[in-house]
Amino acid sequence: MIKAVFPGSFDPPTFGHLNIVERARSLFDELLVVVAVNRQKTGLFAPEERRDLLVQLLSGYPNVSVHLCDTLIVNFAREKGCKVLVRGVRSVPDFSYEFELSIMNKGLNPSIETIFMPTDPKFFVLRSSAIKELAQYDGDLSSMVPPIVATAVKAKFSLNGGRSTASGLRP
Repeated sequence: MIKAVFPGSFDPPTFGHLNIVERARSLFDELLVVVAVNRQKTGLFAPEERRDLLVQLLSGYPNVSVHLCDTLIVNFAREKGCKVLVRGVRSVPDFSYEFELSIMNKGLNPSIETIFMPTDPKFFVLRSSAIKELAQYDGDLSSMVPPIVATAVKAKFSLNGGRSTASGLRP
């Protein structure tokens, strides 16, 4: 049985993230989607909100579970008996960053392997910053995020009169 971890910030969860989950879950017996908690960063959504959105989005996949992690991802993987980290990449800069991270993770835990999975081309331009900026101006998010995420994102901005103090965006 091969278990894998797909870590990320998921702020917010996008169709690109879901594309990676859909493909990775068919490759591994169990896929643990992990919301990385970085208390030094302020996101649009609290880690628990991101987890809750992902739980709703992924509830139809019996071999997928959602977790929070505020430790090194290699330590989380070891504790859960996972040998593989799945990393989604959209571009050469993404790959460069993820490659360096994979080398560091391999040094921290030599039994962990990293698999790079390029996103489906139709999701190539999905970036959380673009989604947040579009939402700030009440733009259409339907091609970028599932409806429950679009509703949650727009609610964040409507609470602050069209801006999110969490992400630092201003109209």
